[in-house]
Amino acid sequence: MLFKYKNDYEKIAMGFLSFVPDLKEVSHVQAELALYTSDEQRNLYLWRNEAGDFAGVVGIELGADYILVRHISLNPSERSDENYFTMLDELAALYPESRVMGSLETAPLIAKWEQHQNTEMD
Repeated sequence: MLFKYKNDYEKIAMGFLSFVPDLKEVSHVQAELALYTSDEQRNLYLWRNEAGDFAGVVGIELGADYILVRHISLNPSERSDENYFTMLDELAALYPESRVMGSLETAPLIAKWEQHQNTEMD
């Protein structure tokens, strides 16, 4: 389940964001987190797995009729297509009027998720 970022989750969010290749340095993670908290077009969500533990994070930018997934990261022990797809399904449910799109880094995962959705509907 996705939970909107709150300052109480700062260390948890920083930990998950540090798994993103571009955000290995603490200063980069802090700068990105500052963007998510200061820009109303950006939102950060933490994801809880079925056991109720925080297991990942997804950072988005809101457009007129789309959501751009800027960052998506899971705990190494939780990394599976199923978990990524669950996060994206929940994100799409939060913004039913918007199309989920990916950045250069996240586009391959979004494409795989869309393909998975299409095969489920057949």
